[in-house]
Formats: sequence, C-alpha cells, structure tokens
Amino acid sequence: MNSHLTEKISDIHKSNNFSGSIYVQQEKEILANISYGFANRSEKIKNQSDTRYSIASGSKIFTSIAICQLVQAGKLSLHSYVKDCLSIDIPHLDSTITVHHLLTHTSGISDYFDEEIMTNYEELWIKSPMYKVRELEDFLPLFKDKPMKCSVGSKFHYNNAGYILLGLIIEQASKQTFSNYVEEHIFKRASMDAGYFEMDSLPGKVALGYIEDLNNTWKTNIYSIPAKGGADGGAYVTAKDMVQLWESLMRYKLLNEEMTKYLLTPQIQVDDTTYYGYGIWIKREKEKALKYVLMGYDPGVNFRALFYPNNDLKIVVCSNKSEGAFDMISAIEKELTKKMK
Repeated sequence: MNSHLTEKISDIHKSNNFSGSIYVQQEKEILANISYGFANRSEKIKNQSDTRYSIASGSKIFTSIAICQLVQAGKLSLHSYVKDCLSIDIPHLDSTITVHHLLTHTSGISDYFDEEIMTNYEELWIKSPMYKVRELEDFLPLFKDKPMKCSVGSKFHYNNAGYILLGLIIEQASKQTFSNYVEEHIFKRASMDAGYFEMDSLPGKVALGYIEDLNNTWKTNIYSIPAKGGADGGAYVTAKDMVQLWESLMRYKLLNEEMTKYLLTPQIQVDDTTYYGYGIWIKREKEKALKYVLMGYDPGVNFRALFYPNNDLKIVVCSNKSEGAFDMISAIEKELTKKMK
C-alpha cells in the first residue's frame, strides 16, 4: 500500500469523520484498502473491506449492462420503442421513446423524484410508504400518470423513473426478476459479493446507512429509502466489487468488445467537459475519455468511483453516511493524478 496516500486518506477522515471503505488500485497494485467508522453504530461493528454498502445511483451501470446484454442476445434493440417492450399501460408515455432515450436520460418523461424540484428524498416516502416498495411495479404509481416533462430527445434530464422502466424491460425480456437477472448475469460473472437486499431483512456484512440529525445524534435510513431498491439504485457492494466490475467489463467478460465500447461511448453532452454514456458519466479532455465516473446519493448513502482508462487507475469510495465520499475521492484523485501529468 502507498504510505503517502494512506496518510492523505487519514487526514481527510479526520477532517470529515469519514465512515466507509476506500479501495484504490493501479494496474495490479493495491494502493489503498482502508475502512473507517461503523457498519452498525449501536453494536460497534466496524466497517471492513468486505462490508457491503448501498450505492444508490451508482447501480445504474448494472441496469445499463443488463440492457446491453439483452441487446447482444437479440432479445431487444437499443432503438426498440419502449411501448413495444412493456405490457404495462403508461398513459402519457410518448410512443417514440426508445430504450436508448431511457438509458441516456433523454426520454422526456416525468421522474418520481425530480432533482430539479425536490431536494429531500425522504419527503417522497411520507405519502407513499417506503415499506410497500419492494418490486419494480411498486414504483409505477409514483410517476406513471404524470404528463411528459419535455419532448423526447430534446435535452438531458437526469431521470430515475426511466431506469425503473429499463428494469421492467429487463424483466419482460429475460423472464427473470430484475435483481435475479443482475445477480446471475453480472455479479456472479464478475465474482462480486453484491446483491439487492431488503432493508428489513439485510444479510450479514452490510453497513446500515446513517443520517446525522441536529446535536450530533444519528438515525438509520430504514424509513428514508425504499424497502428494496429498484433498477435506478438499490445494489449493495463492497468497494473492491466495483474494481472487479470494471476489470470484468474491460476484459469483455460481461459484454463483447463492440457493445462494451458502445456502453462507454459519450452519448449526450451534459456540460463543457461532462458527457453521459449508458449508466455512466464520462469526463473528456481533448476529444478523449479522461475518466469514467459513477456516483450515488441517498439519505445515509454516499458513493463515488473513478476509472482512468489510460492509466488503469481505479478509485472507489463507499460511505454509509449522507456525505463524505466526494471529499475523500477528490483528495485521493488529486494526490494520484499529480504523478500522471
């Protein structure tokens, strides 16, 4: 392990009381594999390298890979119309929306949690009890009767509901539940110790998510997110799992070379340097992919992962608090990329 990097990580932990796991690997060398804080604060069970964390929207990459696998298998096309892939009545769904539009957040449908309008994800579950949300269909009442937000393909609008629909397409095309499909065709193939778990029946080696209240008191996020996450989030992984996912992807164990490259191709421009592929953010510099980014945030959940393809550098930070992953990964990235310039 890199002692200078370990020192830097320790400094960040002290400054923001980081809770979670950090895994950094360049080529075959593990530069850092460090955990802080508690997976269970009441029982004083520490976070460890094999602790599994919820990663919220960091899970969208699994949904994208699953769709691309089914495309590769000839079960559907990226240009298939969503209305033809689903036997569910969604009244205001524009008939020209394709699978590609859902993958790139350009479908124009209304979201169930619109980050342009709402800031607190917990508020969503006051009128819609989160304990009833355990299957993908359970998310539908939250958005299926809403009108279109904007015209199809007109702009990038980050959209969780679109990924719920992708999960339903996966279920219909594969004839498996979404979580079973991902666990069998992605997690198992990539040798990941990951899964989609229900909040009220968590297995071992899983970190509870913690929300800090006033006066430095804590509560778990059991009432703040769905009982079981959907295709827009909801997976639990170890930090190392995400390195294994990336390595499996780049060795074409999950998709063939052509489909892998397409998944990682910038599909839509978000700002001057940021693009979006299929389920993954892409930072570009001089017309080339500089790094791939995964991120996730829920109450009690904070996740970031960076993959530098040209330097074979992988940085993963999983936290079971609402904040801290960004500060941690930014400091690690700054430290390591100094040497790359």
